[in-house]
Amino acid sequence: MQKDELIQLHTFLYQMRTVIEQICNNNGCNCHHYEKLEITPYQIHKSKREHTLAVFTLSKDIAEVLSENHNDSGLDKIMGRLDQMAHRFMTEKEKELIRLQP
Repeated sequence: MQKDELIQLHTFLYQMRTVIEQICNNNGCNCHHYEKLEITPYQIHKSKREHTLAVFTLSKDIAEVLSENHNDSGLDKIMGRLDQMAHRFMTEKEKELIRLQP
């Protein structure tokens, strides 16, 4: 996937997160792992690796919110796989940042 396509996907997921937060009225629908990365789709100067990490992390957070609200074991499996993929793209510093999350 090209970087510009990845940024488009990142933008779509970011907008999807915003809609989910509005539906939940921000009650337990936060994407805390994604927020810790401090990477948004509007930061086009960030590397392709950083946007890839953001896409996997944001996807995992969205799946986690949906899983909590629907008790679907399929979503739990997807969430686990997305988490594995995100860890592949993380640097040691980013892994430590995620571990420190409350």
